[in-house]
Amino acid sequence: MDNALVLAGHGSHLNGNSSEPVWANAARLRATRLFDDVRVAFWKEEPALSRALDGCDAGLVTVVPMFMSGGYFTRTVVPREMGLEGAETRRGCQVIRYTAPVGAHPALASVIVERATEAGAGRNDAIAVLGHGTRRDSESEKNIYRMAALVRERGLFAEVEAVFLDQEPNMLRLLDILVAPTVVVVPLFIADGWHAGQTIPEDLALDGPETRRQGRIVRYTPPVGTHARMAEVILELANEAAR
Repeated sequence: MDNALVLAGHGSHLNGNSSEPVWANAARLRATRLFDDVRVAFWKEEPALSRALDGCDAGLVTVVPMFMSGGYFTRTVVPREMGLEGAETRRGCQVIRYTAPVGAHPALASVIVERATEAGAGRNDAIAVLGHGTRRDSESEKNIYRMAALVRERGLFAEVEAVFLDQEPNMLRLLDILVAPTVVVVPLFIADGWHAGQTIPEDLALDGPETRRQGRIVRYTPPVGTHARMAEVILELANEAAR
């Protein structure tokens, strides 16, 4: 049976960086030759979610939402636009499986650790797992807390706490929340877009990858979604959907 993979992302009309990690992961997964067809689709860009499966005759299609948490987009927008009926949709002889978002898989904890260690984080340092958060959907914050807990359980760092852009505990208080001399901030965002690339560094008054403030060091990593190991997380989700 031919099998296809579709990476479903948000995209942006305003920031081209928003879709780059989705395209990059599609290229990595295409190179593995594990799928007969690897496609991308977006809510705010072309190719559109609503036309993602046009011309796709694979017997098995796996759709992986490229979002950091479950919420409105993964529960409503993607299924609506793609005509999905839940975890499995049947259209004639075609089976379409819809997975959890990439940001909800436990394997993402390893990517967070990679980002932190690449920035020089060690046992005496603190990790701030930075999520967007929202006042509208509690599932978003639950996933960020869960990822922070999974990293904390590994015992690799002195402290690991979740902080948020849009709710409490707010990222602006991260030097009060964490006490280690060096704090490594790992943004749980798919892309180096408007928030991860612009508003967060500006709001935190960061000087670049490393900022020294009041005798302490704040390091800011690239977002986890741009890491090459995200392809492994996608594969895990696809494999689990096939079981």
